[in-house]
Amino acid sequence: MDEELRPPLPPFTRESARLKVRLAEDAWNSRHPEKVAMAYTIDSRWRNRSEFLSGRREIIGFLTRKWQKELEYRLIKELWAFDESRIAVRFAYEWHDDSGNWFRSYGNENWEFASNGLLRLRLASINDLPIRREDRQFHWVQGRRPDDHPGLTDLGV
Repeated sequence: MDEELRPPLPPFTRESARLKVRLAEDAWNSRHPEKVAMAYTIDSRWRNRSEFLSGRREIIGFLTRKWQKELEYRLIKELWAFDESRIAVRFAYEWHDDSGNWFRSYGNENWEFASNGLLRLRLASINDLPIRREDRQFHWVQGRRPDDHPGLTDLGV
């Protein structure tokens, strides 16, 4: 079971909740479905927009499809609230489709964690806003957002 530990563990403090959010952002910006899925319990349940998923296998399939469609994906997450085993996050990400149309997707997530730090429930509401390429605000080489790149609040997003 030790290999399943995913610190920081609940109960969360403000500092540990912020770290958990940043680690999730970093993983999603890697765009590696198998790596991202390892942060979730084997039987994790998701609601993502109007899709309902259960378990790592479905999560991997979903993320694979997502990143085949959402090209040049760059995500910023920000802690909204937390308690002992739950974290609420707001986020935005920019991406384009295979026709070169750019979007900024905005959303909120509610997370519930198991005692080992794996996420067992993820509820996400997301809206897509078409943007012009020149209106993009998330500028970094794909992968982890640099520490000196502004977050959502600093960008006014």
